[in-house]
Amino acid sequence: MSINSTVLITGCSSGFGLETARLFLDRGWRVVATMRTPDETLLPPSERLRVLPLNVTDADSIQRCVGAAGSIDALVNNAGVGLLAPLEGLALANAREVFETNTLGTIAMTQAVLPQMRQRRAGVVVNVTSSVTLKPLPLLSIYTGSKAAVNAFTESLALELAPFDVRVRLVLPGRAPTTSFGDNARRLMGDSVPEAYADFRQRVFDAVRDTTTPVTHAQDVAVAVWRAVTDSRAPMRIPAGADAISVAAA
Repeated sequence: MSINSTVLITGCSSGFGLETARLFLDRGWRVVATMRTPDETLLPPSERLRVLPLNVTDADSIQRCVGAAGSIDALVNNAGVGLLAPLEGLALANAREVFETNTLGTIAMTQAVLPQMRQRRAGVVVNVTSSVTLKPLPLLSIYTGSKAAVNAFTESLALELAPFDVRVRLVLPGRAPTTSFGDNARRLMGDSVPEAYADFRQRVFDAVRDTTTPVTHAQDVAVAVWRAVTDSRAPMRIPAGADAISVAAA
């Protein structure tokens, strides 16, 4: 793909998505940065940048966004929410929100963009999941399930789209203490944690926020996404971040 190509990235209000949008802009691409509440001040002004509203759990929002974006050469499904909580006591509505965003949102966005890629016989879909699908961690059963489903979806879809020269790849970030994951996790967890899990939950939270061990930075993910989009020889699964690379190697 050339620098005249267009990438649409979901979840660009912070973290991985925002840094990925910056990298593609810096390298000359046209970027459609999407977020629930558009904020054009988050990225440097550019005639190659469009900031569009998008809620990946809303079918009408998806159709409006894809229609406004026009020709899309690469789709990066990055939008997601975190959930760090014991299953016991968790409201199923919160579990559904995680799957609606992380899993079904990815599927819906991909479905909306595929017709134009298939017709052109060109395009790349990159799905951002997590290294916890390689090494499970406690209190992440719902989150891990939502991301593991995307892994399976992606690998099957890659076979389905290969005859049309559309590539599909996975980027698996590790633990990223400086992103909004923790805030999302706390919001969805609410006050429903059984007392028996309180001390354990606190230890896990402290470990998640620990920056003294190898972690993943937003730039790591952006570089991995760039490789997935631009390198036709990139592997199906690309770990992003020192900790994710270590887990994948093991």
